[in-house]
Amino acid sequence: MNLMCPARILLLPGDVQEAAVGERVAQVYAGTFEAAAGSRLAERLGVRLTVVPELTQRPDEELQSIADLHRGETVVVLGVDLGLKLPATVEHTGDGWTRVATDNEVTLSAYELAAEKFRDSIPPGANDQLIDLLAERVGPGGRVLEIGSGTGRDALELERRGFVVRRTDATQAFIDMMRADGYAVDRLNALTDDFGGPYDAIFANAVFLHFDRPGLAQVLRKAARSAPVLVFATREGKGEEWSDRNLDLPRHFVLWQEDALREVLTATGWEVQRLDRGQGKFGMWFYVLATRA
Repeated sequence: MNLMCPARILLLPGDVQEAAVGERVAQVYAGTFEAAAGSRLAERLGVRLTVVPELTQRPDEELQSIADLHRGETVVVLGVDLGLKLPATVEHTGDGWTRVATDNEVTLSAYELAAEKFRDSIPPGANDQLIDLLAERVGPGGRVLEIGSGTGRDALELERRGFVVRRTDATQAFIDMMRADGYAVDRLNALTDDFGGPYDAIFANAVFLHFDRPGLAQVLRKAARSAPVLVFATREGKGEEWSDRNLDLPRHFVLWQEDALREVLTATGWEVQRLDRGQGKFGMWFYVLATRA
């Protein structure tokens, strides 16, 4: 604990069923009506729950007390309305509560600011190795949810092969880019939005590598509720990294070892059918085909 640093408070909705918490949490706090959800979350995180009856009546005062108690730590608070879209991480700076951008939000901001530079930096062709994996399990006419369509290059090849693709992205710049090319696109943030469906498959090329490990587990569970087949590519390696290569803006990357990747897929309702490797410009990639267990 660093007593000179402010507390980080992760605000979650009071009816939260599952939450991606990507950092060490010291404690969970909840109002009276959120106690049951808070108890489940605290048990999963292995920390103590404190129920604060006054939390909803005096949110600013109670949050300040919690922040003073947990300087240099991260805590979770359920059911407080500060007028923010939840989940949100806040800190008290002395001038009020300030929302703190997550690693994924910083990464999305980089894509927003440099979408055209990104399009110029990637190979023009689709990821045929990944699309071939999809074609092993899903035939032409299959409905595919593409998470993180980006420039739309993979969707074009998927459609050429006969798949029906729902293009989505969390970055408005990519949405505008694809719409300017004449395609229908939906805004979808895989970490916070429902997937809809059902679909025949979910396809995600170089998207999951931006999600922290708890966040990816949450996305995989949602995917298992929406489709029986999952195909994705992510980076092989150890740990996490920030990089400004290609875009000259910071992006966050989470790297995976094979055993850990298989473990999280199994734990979230998937059975790995294929896990291939391929050499990329900046290291090795996993190409994964999984089916719902």
